Amino acid sequence: MALHPADPWGIIGHEAVLELLPRLGASTLLFSGPEGVGRRRVARWYAWGLNRGFPPPALGEHPDLLEIGPKERGLKGQGEIRLEEVEPLFAWFATHPRERVKVAILDSAHLLTEAAANALLKLLEEPPSYGRIVLIAPGRATLLPTLASRVLEVAFPPVPAEKLYPLTQDPELLAYAAGAPGRLLRALADLPAFRARMEKAKEVGRRPPLVKVALLKELLEEEEGFFALYTAFRHSPRALLALEAAREALERYVSPDLVLARLALDLET
Repeated sequence: MALHPADPWGIIGHEAVLELLPRLGASTLLFSGPEGVGRRRVARWYAWGLNRGFPPPALGEHPDLLEIGPKERGLKGQGEIRLEEVEPLFAWFATHPRERVKVAILDSAHLLTEAAANALLKLLEEPPSYGRIVLIAPGRATLLPTLASRVLEVAFPPVPAEKLYPLTQDPELLAYAAGAPGRLLRALADLPAFRARMEKAKEVGRRPPLVKVALLKELLEEEEGFFALYTAFRHSPRALLALEAAREALERYVSPDLVLARLALDLET
C-alpha cells in the first residue's frame, strides 16, 4: 500500500481552497480546521506558489519561507508560543526576499501568549509589501480578539472519506482519521503502534477507575491518544463530551491528575 498520495505536495482534497488561494491578496491569512486536515501542507504550497507560480513545484525548503510553532506537548497542557519565539519574525521580515514574497507560517497561533500576540499585532498592522503571514489554528474564535479581527479566514473542512479510500478502506482507520489525511498517514506509517494504541483505548472502557487512570495517563502523553479515545468511544455521546471537557481542562493547565481522575469516572459504562 502506498502511504503517500499522488499529489507531489501530499495534499488530499481541498480543491476549492487550492483554487481560491492564488486569487487572494490579503497579507494575513488564518488557515482553520481540525488537526491533521492538511493546513500546513497547503500553507507550504501557498508559499512556494507565491514565489514560483501556481501550481508550484515540490522542491523542499525555500529561503523565503519561515515556520514557527510550539514544542511538543503532552499531559501538562499545550505549550505556549512566547514572545522570544515571535521576535525573530521582525528581523526576518526586515530584509527583502530572495525571490518574490516572504511567507511566515505561524503554527498553533491559538497558543500565542498575550505578549507574543501583541508583538505580532504590530507586524500585522504594518506588514511589508513583500510579506505574507499564515496563521494556523482550530478556528477564529480560538485566537485572541486583537488577532482574529485582522485575518482573513480560510476554512479547511474534514476531507470526505471517499478521498481517503486510496489509502485505506479500514473502517477503524477511517474513523480515527475523521477526515484528517495527516492523522491517517501517521497511523498507516506505524500500524502496529496504531493497533496497540487502539487496543489500549478500548481497554479503558473495560477496566475499573484506578486502572483507567493509569491507561489514560499512558494514552494522553501524546495527542494521538486523544484521537484513539475519540475513536474507541465514538458511539457514546456522553463519553465524547467527557473527553472534550478533559482536553479543554488540560489546555487550561488544570492538574492532570485531577483531570484524569474525573475522566476515568465519566467513562464508566
